[in-house]
Amino acid sequence: MADTRIRSKAAPVSFRGVSKVFGKDVVAVDNIDLEVTAGKLVTLLGPSGCGKTTTLRMIAGLEMASSGRILIGDKDVTQLPATDRDVSMVFQSYALFPHMTVLENVSYGLGFSGFPRAEARDRARAGLDLVGLKGYDDRLPSELSGGQQQRVAVARALVLEPQVLLFDEPLSNLDAKLRRQVREDIRAIQQELGLTVVYVTHDQEEALAVSDEIVVMRNAAIAQIGTPRELYDAPVDRFVADFIGEANIIPCEIVAVDGESAEIAVDGYRHRLPSRGMPPGPATLAVRPSRLRIGVENGFRATIRKATYVGVRMEYSVEAPFGEVFVVQDDVQNPLAPGEDIRLGFAATGPVLIPQG
Repeated sequence: MADTRIRSKAAPVSFRGVSKVFGKDVVAVDNIDLEVTAGKLVTLLGPSGCGKTTTLRMIAGLEMASSGRILIGDKDVTQLPATDRDVSMVFQSYALFPHMTVLENVSYGLGFSGFPRAEARDRARAGLDLVGLKGYDDRLPSELSGGQQQRVAVARALVLEPQVLLFDEPLSNLDAKLRRQVREDIRAIQQELGLTVVYVTHDQEEALAVSDEIVVMRNAAIAQIGTPRELYDAPVDRFVADFIGEANIIPCEIVAVDGESAEIAVDGYRHRLPSRGMPPGPATLAVRPSRLRIGVENGFRATIRKATYVGVRMEYSVEAPFGEVFVVQDDVQNPLAPGEDIRLGFAATGPVLIPQG
């Protein structure tokens, strides 16, 4: 009897000086270098038009690189068609056949890959079991919820045991609760099987939740690569700071540098933090709303302009001498009122110096 368990054939992906130009002068991807480690989930994150989907489609073979090399494992696939790349893609629209049952949808690709019909059906059932849809064999896609349809699409990709599994905005058609549930399912399956996954999204929270590594893209190029925590805690510039979660961009003065430590001043308030190689003088600070502290002695002056209760926390729009800042606070029992004068400071860790401009 054939072994129908789904296994991983995870392979690394390498981009070496890859560019993609449409027409004469529309540069969609501009000379990027990228290494995706086998068995890891790497997310391409960025605003619309940054090049993330084009990058994904070049891995799939749905777009051909204009220059550079793309390798899957040790095989140069730059000029290979999609059918010869051993990758599977889960599309934003699910792309299920409406007239086929769930089992027929999942086993469809296996038939083209030369599996006997009985083995294809057994593998399809194993795939459905893996995504939590055991017993759904005979249902039609129209009889499933959006989250269940997405799971069918994932099962259909998994049963082919690709070297690389690609996701193109897979959760964008789901409501907030389903998005959280399905992203957790995708992450659990990826980790259980040790799959190489490249995942595209524009949703920062989604990227932070599922990724081993995030590639932030901007204007057809890579702005920063790092783990979710690295990008959140140590963005390289204002764009990354503001795109990975919210950040207050605050002007400051570096008044002293001692090795890797700096002392900064904001309206007379002093704070120490990593210098990140910056010299004394005018500088820019990125501070997460949760890393601002209300009621700090000797903090900088500010006034509450708007207070919003959102259930688990209070959100405040605050006017400071240098402009407006956004602050979140867990204390919902003692809310501050608009018009109140306060003192603001920073958490011991969290604020980070970024290049000006």
